[in-house]
Amino acid sequence: MTLCTNCQTHIDQNYCPNCGQAVQQKRIDRHYIQHEIEHVLHFEKGIFYTVRELLLRPGQNVREFISGNRSRLVKPIIFIIVTSLVYTVINHFFHVDDGYVSFSSDKATSTTAISDWVRSHYGYANIVMGIFIALWLKLFFSKSGYNFFETLILLCFVMGMGMLLLSVFVVIEGTTKVAVMVWAGRIAVLYCVWAIGQFFDKSKVTSYLKSFAAYVLGMLTFSGGILLLGYVVDVIGGM
Repeated sequence: MTLCTNCQTHIDQNYCPNCGQAVQQKRIDRHYIQHEIEHVLHFEKGIFYTVRELLLRPGQNVREFISGNRSRLVKPIIFIIVTSLVYTVINHFFHVDDGYVSFSSDKATSTTAISDWVRSHYGYANIVMGIFIALWLKLFFSKSGYNFFETLILLCFVMGMGMLLLSVFVVIEGTTKVAVMVWAGRIAVLYCVWAIGQFFDKSKVTSYLKSFAAYVLGMLTFSGGILLLGYVVDVIGGM
């Protein structure tokens, strides 16, 4: 009998009966790294399938994911992190100005510093903005039966797709020098509003109107949060 290298349990089989770790571990090589990347990105479950389904039937697929069918789509947190990383890397490579949140000032302030960070890390800031949008969606769709965290899962999928759409426009503008980013933000917002409306009730116009209002108010409160945070930091720093 041998001891499990993970939990020190005695093993007389191929796998540890306590933690499930294999007795014989694979050597870390090219194949191991490839398998780990595929596992993290969930390629074996279909990341490209996830993108296709979120483009065609976002409401239906996210509802099924929340209701329990979670083997078909990439995990939502991983999805938005990866898509935000894709956008950040592509935008830094092409250096395309996306015209996101910006505050101008003649002197250096915490607000301008935070704004500069947001502009440089739009993908990650977009995750934070999703929390504000989710709060407004929970308010507007309080009778839907979905809790805040389920709404946040919806935003992870939807805003992750928004990041991919923006990435496509960044590549187009970066390679062709045609100013398409002015339309990119609008298309990404329209997709998000459409997808959210599809999720709650695709047959009602009010569903899309409330989705649009929640998205806009989420962006405004996110921007207001930046102003408030910068102001508080400046006040504390000036004491």
